[in-house]
Amino acid sequence: MDPRDLDPAVRSALRGLDPRNVDRVAAHLVAAGTLVDEDAQAALAHARAARDRASRVAVVREAVGVAAYHAEDYAEAARELRAYRRMSGDHGYRAVLADCERALGRPEVALRLVAEALGESPDEEETAELRLVEAGARRDLGEHAAARLILEAALGPRPSPDSLTEGDTTRLRFAAAYADLLHAQGEEELAQSWHDAVTALDADALADSVEFTELEELDQACDVPTPVEVAEEPDGPDAASDDDAAAGQSFADEVEAEVAELLGETDDAADTSGDPTTDQAP
Repeated sequence: MDPRDLDPAVRSALRGLDPRNVDRVAAHLVAAGTLVDEDAQAALAHARAARDRASRVAVVREAVGVAAYHAEDYAEAARELRAYRRMSGDHGYRAVLADCERALGRPEVALRLVAEALGESPDEEETAELRLVEAGARRDLGEHAAARLILEAALGPRPSPDSLTEGDTTRLRFAAAYADLLHAQGEEELAQSWHDAVTALDADALADSVEFTELEELDQACDVPTPVEVAEEPDGPDAASDDDAAAGQSFADEVEAEVAELLGETDDAADTSGDPTTDQAP
């Protein structure tokens, strides 16, 4: 990994680190961005190695969250992206966070996050992502009729497979979700027609995942044939571990506290949200 391949904007965020530490962190971030689509587990290992050396840098926590999401470690993804948001002030990743809650079996929390985000008038692209997660959460709750209304509203009046067009990625993803829902409701013939239409135009739209422009921005333009060794011992003043781990808080306890906060059952968030240096996610 050549640390010079790191995006200049990301590298500038590392300027506060010990100079001896910057290149190692940068190399791990480049590896994480390069591998995230082809080997998500290796990407996550690199992102974690960067965090071991620079846990108080917001973009490093963002990289861990993105890699964890791709690796389907949704609890870590949610925790790290919330830490990134608190540290950076960036309120992005709302649809990703809601999707993580879905994956963790908490569709009610996902719907609450979606409703909060939609109440802030997001742009068209983020609105589409949120609606996709909302439809999925409704299905998780067995509310197929509600999910169908969401998808049909997104597809437009009297949706038809013939109305799909190549290049309209967002609408194709709604169509793919619609085909899956129709299949679940037993409307096999109609589901197959939508499935075939989507496949003919963009087979990738059928992937059972939520892809985001924000995630793609972390992919770096360099090619690594095999993942490099990441088992390094932290060193230097910036090699701090997470505060919550140092305090001995178990992973299960942390997740439960996180859910309680989302549901408004604790006031602890007010005690930590104002501290820009702590590594504990809200």
